[in-house]
Amino acid sequence: MTKEQVMTTAEIAARFNELAQQEKWFEIQDEFFAENVGSIEPANSPYMKNAEGKIPVRQKGEEFVKKIEAVHRSYTSEPVVSGNHFAVGRELDMTVKGHGQVKWHQIMLYEVKDGQIVLEQFFY
Repeated sequence: MTKEQVMTTAEIAARFNELAQQEKWFEIQDEFFAENVGSIEPANSPYMKNAEGKIPVRQKGEEFVKKIEAVHRSYTSEPVVSGNHFAVGRELDMTVKGHGQVKWHQIMLYEVKDGQIVLEQFFY
């Protein structure tokens, strides 16, 4: 029996980047998020709260997407990989229900374990 080959952090980051450049964020979740994935927002974020578990993290994203009235500009940087983490820069200029036009400049940090993303953390 051969052990199934697990993708490295660099391989996951490369595929993540490919999907991110196409704005396929839910596909990233489907492809790489572990069942027990955690999602951490900045303290006192007016936009979203922390979530744990693949389904709650997905629901958090879906709820936020429903609040977006318009995206004026979006950009995601190439990933920077170190050990079992990678990070990307993300800029969004969007109109959000209840918040008006928001310009978001954030760092998105991901932790990889056994070929899956186990944690995402946002700094904005």
